Amino acid sequence: MSALPRARQEPRWLTLAVTGTILFLCALPLLRLAITGARSAGFEGIAGLLADPQLWPAFRNSLTTSLLGMILSVVLGMVFALALTLTDLRRRSALGILFILPMMIPPQVTALAWIGMTGPSSALLKAVGLAPSLGSPQPLYSIGGIALLMGVQHAPLVYLTLRASLLSLPRDAIEAARLAGAGRWRTLADIVLPLALPGLVAGASIAFVSGIGNFGIAAILGIPAGELTLPTLIYSRLTAFGAGTFGDIALLAALIAIIAFAGLFIQERALAGRDYRVLGHSGAAASFMLGRWRGPVEAMLWLVIGVILLAPFAALLAGALAPAYGVRLTPDTATLDAFREVLFRQSATRTAFSNSFLLAGAAALILGVMSLMTAYLLTRRRGRLARVLSALTDVPYALPGIVISVAFLLLFAAPVPFLGIRLYGTLSIILLAYLSSFLAVALKPVDSAFRQLDPVLEEAARMAGAGFSRRMRDILLPLVAPSALAGAVLVFLFACNELTVSALLWSAGTQTIGVVIYNLDDSGSFNLAAALSVIVVLIVALLMLLLHLGGRYLPRGTVPWQS
Repeated sequence: MSALPRARQEPRWLTLAVTGTILFLCALPLLRLAITGARSAGFEGIAGLLADPQLWPAFRNSLTTSLLGMILSVVLGMVFALALTLTDLRRRSALGILFILPMMIPPQVTALAWIGMTGPSSALLKAVGLAPSLGSPQPLYSIGGIALLMGVQHAPLVYLTLRASLLSLPRDAIEAARLAGAGRWRTLADIVLPLALPGLVAGASIAFVSGIGNFGIAAILGIPAGELTLPTLIYSRLTAFGAGTFGDIALLAALIAIIAFAGLFIQERALAGRDYRVLGHSGAAASFMLGRWRGPVEAMLWLVIGVILLAPFAALLAGALAPAYGVRLTPDTATLDAFREVLFRQSATRTAFSNSFLLAGAAALILGVMSLMTAYLLTRRRGRLARVLSALTDVPYALPGIVISVAFLLLFAAPVPFLGIRLYGTLSIILLAYLSSFLAVALKPVDSAFRQLDPVLEEAARMAGAGFSRRMRDILLPLVAPSALAGAVLVFLFACNELTVSALLWSAGTQTIGVVIYNLDDSGSFNLAAALSVIVVLIVALLMLLLHLGGRYLPRGTVPWQS
């Protein structure tokens, strides 16, 4: 067979540009981390780390909180996925969006909201006369409190992965079980759950890995209680900078990465031999009619939403309206001073808003364009290169954010060779870390859109002599642009409220909203941190609503929480 003419091939510059960009963003930082870790992994370096009295308690706390949080996430995520996907509940869409919202809210905001909902200083509990007596301990400042909030924060991850599996179930199998006389519980146990097990295991694994790398919840709840996890141990080492700091944090980050990959490996082993192949029509939505149980099940789910979302947000709002932390909130004491302070008087918060929106907007715009070029190459090119590039884009997103931030810190701590440009201490290093962390978020919707396109359209244009730029501009871009826009909005959502990556990379003048919220709470200004958090939650909710309303015009799978 003769070679295809040049017009039928992707441009060489596209292959080089995409390959170079992915290697720079996804491979080079991790390679730098590995090199630093290897240099520090001599006998003395490892012996010193193993002898560190803070290492093993932090290691144990990380595993404990991640495992307990994963269990809670699986329970909550499975209940909501089964109820909202397989039953005839009313207002399923609203319940689904509200259940997803805690995942989109920054973890430090979640921690502040729950602190405001519990303990003797809760403005909300004081307002309704249910606050514990003064001097009572804050129950969330504990390993159990960290695990509880991680479970709530990561339950939507289990929900999304399990829901995707449930939506692909064969209707024929469920109908056959019913015709054979199987009841609802028998069908659920023998048909639905075994076929949906891969999604459940994948969700549990993602929840565990997310817990290992969670910094915001562990920092706000663990540091006051003296309970360090591996991410907060890295943070404490960096803030107390000294000889050997880079080597220590490289080894600690490598340890977190090993735990994360171990969790993913266990997932693969658990699913080995469980490659279920289904025939027939998929889509088992509303397969179970609840009958007289529909009302109680709806009430239970709305109660859970109230406990994990509505009540914490009400406590956050009450804390922002109270004149000071611990003061009883009444119509006479309520004030908007905290909102005026963070919006108009605090220069740090204005800078943080500017930095966060600039970084999030730049990341969304750059990754929107990158996702178009990358998805085109990965879907049109076959072979080892495409597989390697696709795997590399997933690695930074699969790793905890603390590992990515350490990798970029090590890569750019010194001026760039030959150029003499110093990126550390600037917004540029945070932006590069965002591009690495969120490339997969922007790429997935566009990749899905390209794979759903009929290749005949582009083939016809090629036969007519249209070059790559003409085909992209006139045919492909109009069809995939909505998915690219949705991916960019998701990147903006994640980047605007991010803390874990920027916590290690910020400096004076480059702080982000997440960093300012953490610093305000750390300095004792709970009402100011609460006011800023309320604003963040409202922004996130508005962006999610806009994305949800526009999701009906996008290819299937573009908006994660929709069918």
